[in-house]
Order: sequence, then C-alpha cells, then structure tokens
Amino acid sequence: MRLARVGSGSELAAALLVALGFPCIMLAAIIPNLWFFAAATAVTYLADRYLHHCGSYLINRLAAVRAGLSIRFLVRQLLLILLLSRMGYGEETLFYVTVACLLAFYGLQAPQSAMVTLIRLRRKLPVVTRNIDLSSVRIADAPPQSLMNRPAEKMLHLDVFAIVGVLVAVETGKEAIAYAGLGLTLVLAVCYLVALLPYVRPSRLVPPETKVLNAVGDWLAEYRPTVMLYFSGSKDSAYQVNMWLETMAQLGGRPMILLRERNIVPQLATTSVPVLCVPGGVHLMNLDLSSVRVALYAANVGKNIHLLRVPTMKHVFIGHGDSDKIASVNPYSKVYDEVWTAGRAGRDRYALADVGVRDEDIVEVGRPQLAAIRSWSGTPGNPIPTVLYAPTWEGWDDNPGNTSLLLAGENIVRRLLEAEEPVRLLYKPHPFTGTRSAKAKAVHLRITAMIEQAAAQRATDPRWARESAALQGEQAEARAEMVRIEARLAELAGGGRTARDEAELSRDSLADPAREAETAKLKDEWNAASWRAQGWWEHRVITGAQMRLYDCFNESDAMVSDISSVVSDFIASGKPYAVTDSAELGEEEFRRQNTAVRAAVILSNSAAELKALLAAVKDPAADTLADDRRELKQYLLGPDEPTSIVQFDTAVTTLAAKSDARNTGVAKSLGEPVGG
Repeated sequence: MRLARVGSGSELAAALLVALGFPCIMLAAIIPNLWFFAAATAVTYLADRYLHHCGSYLINRLAAVRAGLSIRFLVRQLLLILLLSRMGYGEETLFYVTVACLLAFYGLQAPQSAMVTLIRLRRKLPVVTRNIDLSSVRIADAPPQSLMNRPAEKMLHLDVFAIVGVLVAVETGKEAIAYAGLGLTLVLAVCYLVALLPYVRPSRLVPPETKVLNAVGDWLAEYRPTVMLYFSGSKDSAYQVNMWLETMAQLGGRPMILLRERNIVPQLATTSVPVLCVPGGVHLMNLDLSSVRVALYAANVGKNIHLLRVPTMKHVFIGHGDSDKIASVNPYSKVYDEVWTAGRAGRDRYALADVGVRDEDIVEVGRPQLAAIRSWSGTPGNPIPTVLYAPTWEGWDDNPGNTSLLLAGENIVRRLLEAEEPVRLLYKPHPFTGTRSAKAKAVHLRITAMIEQAAAQRATDPRWARESAALQGEQAEARAEMVRIEARLAELAGGGRTARDEAELSRDSLADPAREAETAKLKDEWNAASWRAQGWWEHRVITGAQMRLYDCFNESDAMVSDISSVVSDFIASGKPYAVTDSAELGEEEFRRQNTAVRAAVILSNSAAELKALLAAVKDPAADTLADDRRELKQYLLGPDEPTSIVQFDTAVTTLAAKSDARNTGVAKSLGEPVGG
C-alpha cells in the first residue's frame, strides 16, 4: 500500500480490479464470451468509479502512463467492437451502426471538453476577494455544479447505455435494443452540450482582467487600507492566517488581508475584514497600496519579497505562534522593520540566537488569540481527568527533537489509555502530520487505531454504562442541535445556492457584521454541543479545523506536547503540562535550551514520567510546578494588563506613525508635496 501510495485496502483492491479487468475484457472479446465480457466490463466501471470518488493518487498515475480516463473508456469501446467482430457481426448492420455511433460519441467529447475548459478559464478572476464590493464588474451566476463538477467522467459514462444496449441485443437477438442504447448515449451527449451552451456566451463569463483589476484599484482608492496582514502558503497552512483574523477585526484603522494563493481562500475562516487574494506577482506590484502603513507577516516565505520591496509601509513579522523551535529565530526575520513577540522570552530568544535581529526592533505585544483560553480552577472539570495529547509535526528534517510522535507517541498514548486510574484522552495532531514523513503518518494511524479501539472498549465497559444511560437524552439533544447549527451555518455560507464558483463568491461575499456575529455565535454553540454529544469519559481523536485547539485546551485538565507554540499557548491556561525530550538531551539540558519547558514535566521517550503529570492534575498538593507556571506565563506571554489586543493595537498605531514620519521626511527631501 505504501509503494502504491493508496490510503486503504479497498482503494488498493479497486486499483487491482482496474488493472486486471481490462485484460479480462480483452480475453473475453477474443474467446469470445459475452457474459465474461459483461462481468469484466462492469467490474472496471465500478472500480474506476470508486477510485475517482476517493480521489486516489493512482488515477493521476494512470494518466501519466497513457492510461488516462478517456483512454480507458475508449479501450472498452474498442473491445466491444472486437467482441462483435469475433461473434460474427463483422458484416452485420449492428456492427457498422455501433462503430459509427461510438465514433460520433467520441467526436462529441471534444466540444464538451472545450466548452467546460472555456467556461472555467473565462470565469477565473485575476484576483479572489471577500468583503470587497465588485459591483462595478458584472459577474453572472456560476453554471450548475451538475454540469461543471467532474464533467469528463459524466460525459464518458454516458457510453454505459450504448454498451449495455449492444450486449443485451447480442444476447437476445433484438437489435432494436442496441439501437435504443446507442441512440440514448448520443442524445444525452448532445443534451449535455446544449446545457453548456448558455454558459459560454460572453454575458455569462467574467469581464477581461483589466476591468476586474481596475475595479479592485477603485476599491483600494476608496477604502484606503492602513494595516495589512500578508500571507502566502499551502492550503494546509491556512490555520496560520486564521489565528489572526479576529485580531485583525479588532484593530483600529482600516485593516485588510492580502493572500497570495487561491487555495487558501476556501480555507479562510469567517471574517468581516476585506480579503484580497492576488496570485500574480505582477498584479500585486501594480496595485496602489500607498495608504498602507503597516504590513504584518504571519510566515517567513519567499513570496514575502513581493511586498517587502515597498518602502512606504513598515514591515513586521508576527509569526503564527511563539515557541522555542528554531523557526522562531529565523535569520530571515532581520529583513523586517520590527519583530513582534508575545513576551520577554521572545526577545531573549533572539538575543541568544544572535541572528541579526536587533533588540530595539523587537516589540512585546502579547498574544491576542489567547483571550479565549480559560484559566484552570485547580481541579479536574469532570470526575476523571482529561489529558490532551497535541504533538507537533515531523518538520522538514529528521531531527528526533521535532516531534514526540515517532519515538514516544505510542508510549504516551498507551500509558494514558492504560493508566491505573481512568483518564480520558483527547488526541489532536498537527495538521501537517504525515505530510513529509511516511513513518510519522504510519504512527499517527496506529495511534488513531489505538484510541478508537480503547473508546469502543470503554463504550461497552459496565463502569460507564450508568453514566451513558444518564446522559443519553442530553447527548441526543446535543447531536440534534449540531445538525441544526450545521444547517444554519451552511445557509449563512451559501445563501441558498450550492453552485457557486470562485467568481460568484467574490461577487457576493460582502461584509455582513450581523451574519459574521451569528456565524461566530453558532460555531461556539456547535463546539459546546460537540463536547456534550459525547461523554466526559470518552476518548476522542480530533482532526480538522472545526474542533478548535483552544476548545481542546478548555476541555482538558492537562496536556502532553512538544516544543511548539502549542505549549506556549497552553501555558496561558495555568494547567499542568508535559513536554517530551525526544532528542534525549537530558532533563537539565532540555530545560536550558527550551524556555517553555521550565515549568513542565519532562518526559523521556518511554513516557514513564506521566505519573507525575497525572498526580499534579488530581492532587493540588502534588502540583509542585504551579508557581513556576505562573512565572513562566508572564515571561512567555507578557502581562495580563493591558490586554494583549490593546498592546497589539498600540504597537500598530505607533509603527504607523513612524511610517508616516518616514514618508513625510522622504517627500520633503525630494521636494514633493506631503500627503497621506
């Protein structure tokens, strides 16, 4: 399975059926054997359909070796012709009609493919927007998804009627059935073309890119953004920009979010802040961003240079988390005018790393995102403690200190699941887990299986039967509430239309504070209902963005993690936590090198030290690191007052004033009129 890069045994089985099915069809045609041919053909249809449905990697590989979707359908049709010839129909009318109809069907595929391609290309805007008024640009409704979603498959599968009709005719001797099937295939193909025709008219396509870019330029001239969050990355990195959306919405001035990749936009959380995605570097350089005074960067990536070149704004690295990872002291950071850290620890980290970032260019602004994290009461919130295991991903190299998952993950999970006194385990892996390392992905899958098996066993354990029965009604009510909320969220997001492409969403996605407020409220209610829908004793594997990390913090009584921003953020809760020394530096050296672990229980790869963490959760007297956690919280995250959002907004205002002063000074030195 690893060699074939498939995700499941059923996917591998389907791939084998496709690979073996076509030789069987050919053999059946040569023999000839009608029923063998029909069975093998049906198997290849169904297996092929399954592989497409699950988005198998093998589908793309088949296309790369000249066995793509169109070729596979064409081969089936040619083998049907061979079958007719071998069964003595070579000189019959049925043979010639079948050949002619299949050739005509093949010919109809070209205009269908051309129209779909034209619609997609001509409905692709040079930019993607949210909360930006593009009313000056006429953008028609998108074609129905029934026409545009996987159109090649839909067109090609119309040959089923022709093939079934011919096979039934050969078996029964009634050629009219074959003609009916062949005719139905052609009629449906023509209907598909006719259905597409209205959407290739100029009025249904989007205007030329110059008109769209001019409209964006007009909006920028009217809105005149003052502070911008700039982000570039893969769709899996969307969490890095999502964590800043609420902060951006609370800033003074006129905030804006500038993205560089289209695939980030669908992953963006709800926000009322204007969002402009500009994939093209030339288009970005031609935008008038002269009103922007402060640009904030959430990641160190190559495309940052496209904006860093603009001298009229001040550039700030804010990152996407505060941790002792080497990424938190990247030498690239010295290209920015300032680097903002949560607390004093970030400043000291740069000083120790000596990577060229000057101390006077570092500003401590707190972590505004942490306002949602509730402080610990000092005792477990439920009859048994809940422990969150949130390992980071494997990183770009094979350093054993990157993640606990590879060397300690299974030991951590096993010890928590088999603890002498019951513990509830929440497992929330990093979104990037397994993207680079097959070993990490394999461990993640094994851990997931362990937790699911333990959850299934606990569900049948008599110890929890009474609790389960008592909460059955409440859980059913919570699940019903989740369904209701999901329906309302879908309604708010889609406005009742499901056939919405990128252009239509850009046209319609205008800022609606009331809708945003309701969406935020519903998401909070959904999360609360999700926790109520399962018992406080039930183990859970939590993936995806829907179940938020900070909700997991609030639900848990302790956490096990690695060197990452997750640890620094969790410290805001004041709860006990453990960090794994996967590189086996030794406790003393591990604490010396990593600030965030100074108040942690240090785990070896065996995870034997978990007993100390569980004891601290259950008995305040055994929590010997409580005072250390309070001190470390202020060192890492800054003071509680003023609030982080006030600190952050003040930093933006101060730097904007410096930007204005710089621009005024340059204008005076050049003898140009001074203006904002």
